[in-house]
Amino acid sequence: MPRHLVALMLLAFPLFVQAAHAQTAVIPQPNRIEMGHGSFALNRNVRIVAPAGPRGQEIAAFLRDGIREDSGIALRLGAASDRPRIELRTDPSVHGEEAYRLSVTPQRVEIAAADNRGLFWGAQTLRQLLPPGRHATLAIPAVRIDDAPRYAWRGVMLDAARHFIPVPLLKQQIDLLSRYKLNVLHWHLTDDQGWRIEIRKYPKLTSVGAWRSEADGSRSGGFYTQQEIRDVVEYARQRNVMIVPEIEMPGHASAAVAAYPSLSCPEQPIAVPATWGVFTDIYCAGDEATFAFLHDVLDEVAELFPAPYIHIGGDEVPKQQWAASTSSQQRMHDEQLADVAALQSWFVQRIQRDLEARGKTLVGWDEILEGGADRNAVVEMWRGDAEAAKALANGNRLIVAGPFYLDTPIEELTTQDVYRIDPFAAPAYAGHQGQLLGAEAPLWSERVTPRNLEAMLYPRVLALAERLWNPDARDYADFQRRVRAHYPWLDERHIAYGPEDRNLVDYKLEFNAPHHRWRVRAARGFDDIALHYTVDGSEPTAQSPAFGDVLDRYLPATLKIAPFRRGVPYLPSQTFQSVDNKALGKPINYLTAPDPHYAGTATQLVDGVIGDDDFNDGLWVGWRGADLDATLDLQPATPFHSIQMRFLQQSGSWALLPRSVTFAISDDGKTWRTLQSTPIAVDPMDLRATIRTVRFDAATPVTARYLRVTAQNYGMLPPGHEGAGKPAHLFTDEILVQ
Repeated sequence: MPRHLVALMLLAFPLFVQAAHAQTAVIPQPNRIEMGHGSFALNRNVRIVAPAGPRGQEIAAFLRDGIREDSGIALRLGAASDRPRIELRTDPSVHGEEAYRLSVTPQRVEIAAADNRGLFWGAQTLRQLLPPGRHATLAIPAVRIDDAPRYAWRGVMLDAARHFIPVPLLKQQIDLLSRYKLNVLHWHLTDDQGWRIEIRKYPKLTSVGAWRSEADGSRSGGFYTQQEIRDVVEYARQRNVMIVPEIEMPGHASAAVAAYPSLSCPEQPIAVPATWGVFTDIYCAGDEATFAFLHDVLDEVAELFPAPYIHIGGDEVPKQQWAASTSSQQRMHDEQLADVAALQSWFVQRIQRDLEARGKTLVGWDEILEGGADRNAVVEMWRGDAEAAKALANGNRLIVAGPFYLDTPIEELTTQDVYRIDPFAAPAYAGHQGQLLGAEAPLWSERVTPRNLEAMLYPRVLALAERLWNPDARDYADFQRRVRAHYPWLDERHIAYGPEDRNLVDYKLEFNAPHHRWRVRAARGFDDIALHYTVDGSEPTAQSPAFGDVLDRYLPATLKIAPFRRGVPYLPSQTFQSVDNKALGKPINYLTAPDPHYAGTATQLVDGVIGDDDFNDGLWVGWRGADLDATLDLQPATPFHSIQMRFLQQSGSWALLPRSVTFAISDDGKTWRTLQSTPIAVDPMDLRATIRTVRFDAATPVTARYLRVTAQNYGMLPPGHEGAGKPAHLFTDEILVQ
C-alpha cells in the first residue's frame, strides 16, 4: 500500500473513533436511530441555513454558538451554493409536537421539524453528536434520527425560597435542562422562609420578606428584580424552556405575613422563619383585603411570565387560624361552606377564576383537591397514586412529581432508581392518557444550597429526561455508558454533578474512651473528594488541612469539615462540636431503647459531641412516644457541679420538647436522690425549631457514682396538629457532666 494512503488512514482513524463514541452518547435516547455510512466533515467552511423567520434564525445562531463553544469551530450563517451546509427547515411531514428528523450524510446535515420546538431539539441532538475535543475538522457520524417526546411536560422544580439561587447558577441549570430536552422549569419563588420576586406595589415583600436571621445571627436571603426575571424568562425561552412561577397560597405564606401582618387572620407581627416545617401563618380567607393583595401580586406575576400556567402551591395548609377567625367563619356562613376544607377549596377556586380572567391556567399540588377542585385546574401529584386517581376521576390534567423528589439522599434515590421508575404504571392511570401532561422532579432546598444544588440534580436529572422523553428506553447499562460519556463535557463547564448511587459524603463520628480520641470516618462518593477542615469553628477553604477517610482528634474542638472536588466546594460544611466532660465515654443504660431510626451508637449521649438544630444529623438520639430514662455509671464516685442536657422541638416533624426533665443521683444504682426536676411548658403548635437547655448547677460539688436522667415524652399530638393522635418524638443530643 502506498505510504501516502497509510498516512491518510492514520489521520482519519481518530475521527472514526470519535464518531463511534458520539453515536452512542445521545441523552435522552432518540426513538429511532439508523446509522449510515461515512461521516460529515464539520469545519469552518460549513454554513448554517435556516428558515427566514425570527425563531428559525435564532435557532441557527444558537446552534452556531453552541458548536463554537463545544468544538472551537466558527461557522457562518447563510446559504452558499458551493459550501457544505447544515440546513434547518420546517417540514409538515414530520409528525408530532416537538418532533424532529435529523439526517447526517457525507454531503450535508439536515434538521427538519413541523414546528420550531422540534427544530431546536434537533439542534441540541446535533450538538450531542459532536465528537469531543477541539479540532479544525470533526467527523459527525452519518445517521438518521426520527424523534419525538412521549410527554409534553418534562420538568424540574427549583426551590429558590428556602435557599436563594443566584441568577448565573439558575441560567446554568436552564442550559442543562435544555441540553437534555427538559422543557419546564417550575420556579418556586415564595414560601415561609423567603419571598423572592419583586412586586412593585408591595415593596416590603422583598425588603422584609426576602431576608431572615439565622440561628448564628447571620442574615440570609435575596430576591430577583423584575428585570432579572424578564432576563431569565427570555434566556429560557431561547432554549425551549418554559418557566412556570409558583406563588404559594393560602399556606406557606409566613414571609408575606412578616412583611404585611394584616394578610393573616390574627394580624400579628411575625419574623420570617429561619427553620423548616409547616407554619400556621396563612392568608386570611375571610378578608377581602387578602384577595385584593393577591390580585395585585398576580397582576405583576402574570405580566412577567408569558407561560399559560401559574402554580399557586395550595399544599400543607394548617387551618387553625381560619377556624378561630370571625371573618373566615362569616365567609363560610355566607358561602354555605361546610368546613375549613371547603373554605380552602373556595379560596383556590376564587384564585382560579382570577387567573382564568388573565388567560392563565391554575396549577396546584394535590391538596387543592381537598373540599373539591375545579376540573380545569392542573393537579401536581406528590402524595401518591390515590391522589392522582382522585384528580383523574375529577377530570383534571395531571403532573406527577411524587416519585422524583431529588432532595432525597442519592443513596435512597439513585440514578438507576430514577431511570427505572415508571410514574404511570399504577392502574389509576389506565384509560386517562389524555389527562397525563407528564412529570417533573422537585428539588426542595431546606438542605440544598448553591453548593450542592448540582450534585443533587445530576446525573439523576439525565435519567429523568430519558424516562419522560422515551419511556421505551430501558437498558440502564447502555444509559450509564452514555452518561459517563457526558462527564467530560460537564467537567469542562465546571458542573458540580454528584455520584450516581452514593451520597457525596457521609460522616460517622465515634469517641474511643481508652484513647480519649474522637475519630471521624468519611465515606466519600468520589475518590477524589478532599475533605478540608478547621478546628476553630471557621469555614474550611481549599487551603485548609485535608483528610481522606479518617481524621483523629485528641482534644475537644469545634471541627468543621467541607468536601471539595477539584478545588470546588460541594456541600455546606458539617460541624462537630466536641466537649470534654466527666460523662465522656462512661457506660450508659436505657430503660427504653431509643427509636432505631434515631439511636446512633450505644454511647451516643456520652460521646461529647453536640448536635445542631437538625435531628437527622446523626448526633441526636430520639424516642417515639416513649420517655427517656437513662442511667449513667460515672465509674467511680465522681464530684461534679453541673449537669446539662439539650432537647429539640421541631413540631412540624412531630418532635416536641419533654414535659419535664429530672436529674437524680445514687451511690448504689438502687436508691436515688432527686437533684432537680424541671417542668417545661410545651406548645405543640409552635412550629419554630427550638433547642431548650436544661441545666442543674450546685453551689458546692456533688459526689455520686450513678446519675439518672428522665425526660417525660409529650405523648400524643393534640387536636389541631397535623399529626393529631400520633405519638410525639423526643430528642436529646448529649449528657454533659462538669
